[in-house]
Amino acid sequence: MSELADYYRDRAAEYDAVYDKPERQQDLATLKELLPPLVAGKRVLEIAAGTGYWTQVLAESAQSIVATDLNDETLAIARSRSYVCEAVSFQVADAFRLDEIAGEYDVVFAGFFWSHVLRQDAARFAQSLVQRAERVVLVDNKYVAGSNYPISRTTADGDTYQTRQLTDGRTYDVLKNFPPAEQFTADVAPADVTWTDLTYFWLATVTG
Repeated sequence: MSELADYYRDRAAEYDAVYDKPERQQDLATLKELLPPLVAGKRVLEIAAGTGYWTQVLAESAQSIVATDLNDETLAIARSRSYVCEAVSFQVADAFRLDEIAGEYDVVFAGFFWSHVLRQDAARFAQSLVQRAERVVLVDNKYVAGSNYPISRTTADGDTYQTRQLTDGRTYDVLKNFPPAEQFTADVAPADVTWTDLTYFWLATVTG
């Protein structure tokens, strides 16, 4: 995960450019309608919050949010944003060490992080999420040729990688999995899953 962390740290300043893709605007608008009701009045723990793009969406209705990320460079941008909910705080934390994050939560949210979890770790990671809250909400990418980076390699375990390039020319080998609903449901079993398919993204609500 170290190269992944380095990539997102170095990408902090251009992090949100991905949300400008014209073909994804309708899906993004739909997600911004679907997410607030799922966290309305809830205490939210956000995993891999990045620059706070989705924190702002959650803050429209959440009671409180603790937004965490491994990189303080991205959280610095998140801290500079304004939020409807005043009870938003930020914390550097490892998504794979959720037991180290203090507090009681009703919802765990992770936007575009599930795809960065190795297949062999998916079930264990899912369990760690479900143990922290009564509801887990996840959003991530579907693979659409021409809109996503192409898959550069696939491992024997079924993990897929993309070669990502920053504006300064540096390249990174980034883990990016695109699980179908059936695979995701198997990974989080025996939890219950509500799955919403969009054109470029998927939304899953998991309850233990």
